[in-house]
Amino acid sequence: MRRPRVLLTTTNRWPLPARLAIRLAKLGCDVFGLCPLPGHPLLKTRSVMRVFSYNGLHPLPSLLKAINEAAPEFIIPCDDRAVAHLHGLYRRLPFSREHSEEKLAALIEHSLGAHENYHSIVSCRHELIKAAAQQGVRAPATRQVDSVDDLRAWRAEQPLPWVLKADGTWGGGGVRFVYSMEEAEQSLRELMRPPSSASVVSAMVLNRDRSWRLGTLRDRERKISVQEFVRGRPANCAVVCYRGQVLAGIGVEVISSQDEKGPATVVRVLDSSEMKFAAERIAARLRWSGFFGLDFMIEEGTRDYYLIEMNPRCTPLCQLELGDGRDMVQALCEKILCLPCAPTASVTSKDVLAYFPQAVKCRSEFLGLSFLDVPYEEPELVDALLHPSSQRTLLGKLVDLTRGWRDTEDCAKEYVFEDAAALLRSTSPNELGVPIIG
Repeated sequence: MRRPRVLLTTTNRWPLPARLAIRLAKLGCDVFGLCPLPGHPLLKTRSVMRVFSYNGLHPLPSLLKAINEAAPEFIIPCDDRAVAHLHGLYRRLPFSREHSEEKLAALIEHSLGAHENYHSIVSCRHELIKAAAQQGVRAPATRQVDSVDDLRAWRAEQPLPWVLKADGTWGGGGVRFVYSMEEAEQSLRELMRPPSSASVVSAMVLNRDRSWRLGTLRDRERKISVQEFVRGRPANCAVVCYRGQVLAGIGVEVISSQDEKGPATVVRVLDSSEMKFAAERIAARLRWSGFFGLDFMIEEGTRDYYLIEMNPRCTPLCQLELGDGRDMVQALCEKILCLPCAPTASVTSKDVLAYFPQAVKCRSEFLGLSFLDVPYEEPELVDALLHPSSQRTLLGKLVDLTRGWRDTEDCAKEYVFEDAAALLRSTSPNELGVPIIG
């Protein structure tokens, strides 16, 4: 029987594509990758058949080349820009399609779902929140703002503090918490201002494969939203879907993260009917296929879940093996790729999970209480994730030496959400069954 072929696409050096590749290959898929070269983690795993080079200056031609040569049955974009590239490729196809273009359009729809919902809803933060609220999902008040006058009008309706968010950003980079009108106005101007040409050129000259940053110069109409501030602690869920039906998913509350608004490092698995309801309603509304994640705030006092954001891609939860109904990669292989898979048990009985390598790099205080998700079967990948080679060019390394800079990842700090962490701190450490690295 022919093994199904899956193409993973990414425009950055996050470790998740390599982790997904391992699971997909283990379950019987032939895996291909499109990523920035050199130095990507996908090159450090034996699970990938072939890796194609992502060209940030000409992203769509490099994406099309990878699709044509890999001939996949399914495409998994692993970051926000990779999602946008696939929709951009679809949008450029003519309406009177030739046979090959019709097949490409069908492949993208098969992998991502309804194209028309991406640009009208998903790529705009305030439109996504609006659509979710229309489906009965609890969400904070959110509005698009185009000027300082819009902020002043918003103040008449919503007291400070607020959260300002820029479309087309991720990892907390386009998010600002503001506690005064002065902060709000300054943050709005910063978020609306595109990066200077000098900063982009500097990044390209000093770093490896940063040409994708040129795309930010084209974001001349970046949309900014302002959102009601919800006091509490973060939670999130991830699901895999097909044509609007949720196939499997996991929900967690965040114990700690890389900073107050950055990616999680340690989480606790929980069953939340509110998160499940939101994921099912949004998947159906968008007619989604593939992975997506939702971010929530659990409000202080009420413990109500407020949807604050959607990640239209796979997230670090997606590759985890946590048993029936929670194993998203296995659900994708069985129900979308029609690949028979033997039932698998959860890799851990613990409900506290530490992401690798993030939790190790920030020396999380919760490592002794967590299941540390390490790909021991791929020692080269483990070493690459723990000790990544610098993404700087030779010139960039020389600049680092003269300035005395250190690798910022080695200096990562852990931000702890105290309410979520209190119970863990009162629990005596238990054995993981596997060694902790670091």
